[in-house]
Amino acid sequence: MTKLTFTAHPFLLGFDQLERLVERTAKSGSEGFPPFNIEQSAENGFRITLAVAGFRQDDLTITLEGRQLTIAGRQSDEAEAGRVFLHRGIAGRAFQRNFVLADGVEVKSARLENGLLHVDLVRAMPENVVQTIRIATAE
Repeated sequence: MTKLTFTAHPFLLGFDQLERLVERTAKSGSEGFPPFNIEQSAENGFRITLAVAGFRQDDLTITLEGRQLTIAGRQSDEAEAGRVFLHRGIAGRAFQRNFVLADGVEVKSARLENGLLHVDLVRAMPENVVQTIRIATAE
């Protein structure tokens, strides 16, 4: 059976990056920690909310490389120094969540509130430009 790719169709010119994007997204992992929501907050706005109870602001990092948004958390060892747990049911393990943003989607802000990390995104709407292409004559 032959694998159908985006680049195999003659009307999809320049979509080879889309195929790589889909493959990267599929490989990004399906680990369930921390749980998160993605919601539409406005017509051109989105919000990613991660449940990060127990993590301080200094324990969290948000980076954007190209179109890949990475949210990572690692609790410092000093927070647990001298503590003896009789039962530990609150997850405190390190995590990394990756999200691939579409072209034109930018990170607007991030806020940690009541154990929830909110990352607000906004999609900049491109201007619709009509361009006339001049046809040169063959000499």
